[in-house]
Amino acid sequence: MEAYFDNSATTRCFDEVKDIVCKTMTEDFGNPSAMHKKGMEAENYVRRSAQTLAKLLKVNEKEILFSSGGTESDNLAIIGGVEANKRMGNHIITTAVEHAAVAQPFAYLKEQGYEVTILPVDHQGVVKLDALEAALRPDTILVSVMYVNNEVGAVMPVEEIGKLVHEKSPKALFHVDAIQAFGKYRIYPKKLGIDLLSVSSHKIHGPKGVGFLYINEKVRVQPQILGGGQQNGMRSGTDNVPGIAGLGVAADMVYTDFDKKIQHLYALKERMAEGLSKLGDITVNGMPLMEGAPHIMSVTFHGVRSEVLLHTLEEFGVYISAGSACSSHKRKPSATLTAIGLSRADVESTVRISFCEENTFEEVDYCLEALGKTIPMLRRYARR
Repeated sequence: MEAYFDNSATTRCFDEVKDIVCKTMTEDFGNPSAMHKKGMEAENYVRRSAQTLAKLLKVNEKEILFSSGGTESDNLAIIGGVEANKRMGNHIITTAVEHAAVAQPFAYLKEQGYEVTILPVDHQGVVKLDALEAALRPDTILVSVMYVNNEVGAVMPVEEIGKLVHEKSPKALFHVDAIQAFGKYRIYPKKLGIDLLSVSSHKIHGPKGVGFLYINEKVRVQPQILGGGQQNGMRSGTDNVPGIAGLGVAADMVYTDFDKKIQHLYALKERMAEGLSKLGDITVNGMPLMEGAPHIMSVTFHGVRSEVLLHTLEEFGVYISAGSACSSHKRKPSATLTAIGLSRADVESTVRISFCEENTFEEVDYCLEALGKTIPMLRRYARR
């Protein structure tokens, strides 16, 4: 048996997504910028995906900008948003638990002379609103906060943050990295006060290498990729029609029977937590089980190194992660786990278990069975 619980790293493409990707690569393969029939067919796929996403977010179709994925969307929102509004101020704000796709653009902007404030989080991984309120200034031009933390599943109070930002710093843009939230929450940017919203396709059973950025029509963003004029000059380069078409199908599918799917995710999470509690000497990090994101669990197996556990479980056909997939090959301790107060030893003993709607209770039970065989053995080995 195989049990894949690394869905926050990437998900399996839905069969329907695979089919439309193949169709747009082999049959309807035209360049959407071309004026003949093949080009118009390709353009229709792009338009339909934009319409699907706009409907799900309750925004206008023209506010959807397709990208190569979450990292590009984050970079464009942050660097492009700051560069377009730099005359209004020099101060930008983010949190201590952001993904590298946000943290590194902020580090770059700091090198360019911008003043950066990094907000602390509580022991659950949630940003401290009083710290945000104190940090906001008239010259603040951008605030970037993730919706769901990719390592511990903490859910940020996005609506409250949006209100604070627009009340205290009316010139500031509010960017939300929703890469772990889209498909798990109903997100309406205009209601939440979000000016810029980043999403990635492969987190929701779509193709890799594609995503989008919602840009409020009243917001100015400086383009970062120039040369062809596509997407109204905001992002040059031939549209990735297969990826965009697949993204549209995946987004439509994840929001079909949405409540039922979310209930299933929480049920999987609850069953996993119940089984883990019987192993002893473990800690589930982050928010209370049913308050955090439905698909992410951060678990510290005290006395067991996460990388050793990961590879041992792999022998059983069980796949989990030693933190974020984008940083799991680095030896630097997780900024998120450090920010919520874990010791270096506990950081090195923490894994991420992440679910998707296709996971089953049988897979959860199989994972728990493998852990039951593995953990005592690894602990005995570690004590030698």
